[in-house]
Amino acid sequence: MFDPKKLEAIRRELQAWEKNELAGFQARKPERKRSFTTLSARPIRRLYSPADLEAFDYSERLGYPGQYPFTRGPYPTMYRAQPWTMRQIAGFGTARATNERLKFLITQGQTGLSVDFDMPTLMGYDSDDPRASGEVGREGVAVDTLADVEELFDGIDLSSISVSMTINPTAWILLAMYVALAERRGIAKDQLSGTVQNDIIKEFTAQKEWIYPVKPSLRIVRDSILYSVRHLPHYNPVNISGYHIREAGSTAVQEAAFTLAAGIAYVDEVRKSGLDVDAFAPRLSFYFISHSDFFEEIAKFRAARRVWARIMKERFGARKPESMRLRFHCQTAGSSLTAVQPLNNVARTAYQALAAVLGGCQSLHTNGMDEALAIPSEEAMKLALRTQQILLEETGVASSIDPVGGSYLLESLTDQTEKEIWEYLERIDKMGGTVAALERNFFQQEIADAAYGYQVAKEKGEKTVVGVNRYREPEPEEPTIPLHTVDPRTEQLQKERLARAKRERDAARVAKLLEELREVARTDENLMPVTLECVRAHATLGEIVGALKDVFGVYREPIVF
Repeated sequence: MFDPKKLEAIRRELQAWEKNELAGFQARKPERKRSFTTLSARPIRRLYSPADLEAFDYSERLGYPGQYPFTRGPYPTMYRAQPWTMRQIAGFGTARATNERLKFLITQGQTGLSVDFDMPTLMGYDSDDPRASGEVGREGVAVDTLADVEELFDGIDLSSISVSMTINPTAWILLAMYVALAERRGIAKDQLSGTVQNDIIKEFTAQKEWIYPVKPSLRIVRDSILYSVRHLPHYNPVNISGYHIREAGSTAVQEAAFTLAAGIAYVDEVRKSGLDVDAFAPRLSFYFISHSDFFEEIAKFRAARRVWARIMKERFGARKPESMRLRFHCQTAGSSLTAVQPLNNVARTAYQALAAVLGGCQSLHTNGMDEALAIPSEEAMKLALRTQQILLEETGVASSIDPVGGSYLLESLTDQTEKEIWEYLERIDKMGGTVAALERNFFQQEIADAAYGYQVAKEKGEKTVVGVNRYREPEPEEPTIPLHTVDPRTEQLQKERLARAKRERDAARVAKLLEELREVARTDENLMPVTLECVRAHATLGEIVGALKDVFGVYREPIVF
């Protein structure tokens, strides 16, 4: 792309500029005494030029949107034809309370739904389980039976809006409930669109919400993917997640590399069933954070697309372009939000959203300004949604595809990020693959070291957090903005609802189906069909989880020093 003679001339000009113009100016006005590094502590040079892209091949490194290696975007027209889906997360209290929030967001222009579930639902405990006490509906919506999912989506047309569900160890049960609800409403399975997160590897790696040991957990993800490929052609049965890895303290490169390593593990697991990679790879989706370091994040998204395309083409022999496209949901960084000076979070979120869009995300959640203090209020969620709408409708960033592509800094950083991702993937392969690395606590140790390094830099003031370690103000005794509160009656109401569901169902049929579930779990048959039968009969989430604990056991994290 660049003529060697012209590159050499540029290098000489750069050296002359540094010796004359720069040196003289620095003598009069020195640069700030700070470390010019990314959020992940990667050094950033003073100036980038064509000389930093000496061996750059446009067709190989960039190409065109919708074509291999997809650096510039997974689709040919990107936002000119289809704006990113605005998918604000909602979930708290009872299904009825969350339903009201979902409907509110739809009226405000939200174009996709996303649901958070409470900790008991995530961990497989019913609301009447003693271990659920104090947590029912606290950090997400409580779901025990199909009746809760019916109420959760009451009055919402599931055939016309995509739904994402943020849930992992119990994901296959929520997927079954969602399908059962569609059946009751007479909605064809090929009309359903959306995603169930279902990424259990990142739970073992970072978020620490698990139930079963690693191998049966992977089997459940595999069964979900196989079922979806056969019955849900427009639904994404797994959302391979880097978001939580980054929130746990990883660097940008670790987030991308460990997420892609999980993707490799899922592809390996499904291929063991004999299914051709092109039959299921187009339904795999990803989920990344958009953090505070603007160019590092854009470079991360572009490099991840390029690496995944090569993995699918060269490692797994994919032939369809759809199998090589990395499509991803993005969320702004919750860990970047501060409880002090919460209005600052509006600015943080806006810049992070801009990076996500310039990086080519397919859907986006923008955090509420109050999320460091509570579940977002209705007003905070509306403002977060308006942030996306202003970005799309007023700024012009969606008019051209990959408008920052070609920037010397960005292309150099993208190349560097790709190189470092491959280095991690090679290390993981040498350990025997993702599962082997997981069992050695490799990912956990890498994340812990990175998190410690960032925390030290923040405490030393090397990394500035406005309002926390610079520009501090006296903290008010009371919050300066109105906060959302969960109805204190939630737990009791949910327990009463659950008791009623148990009274009204056919208990003998539920017991028979749970035994069938255990029998299927002892074979290699797909767990989804019998799980569907269980939820149709109003077996509870906790009962289904308990039945498989009898067969699979539970996971105990190894202690590694």
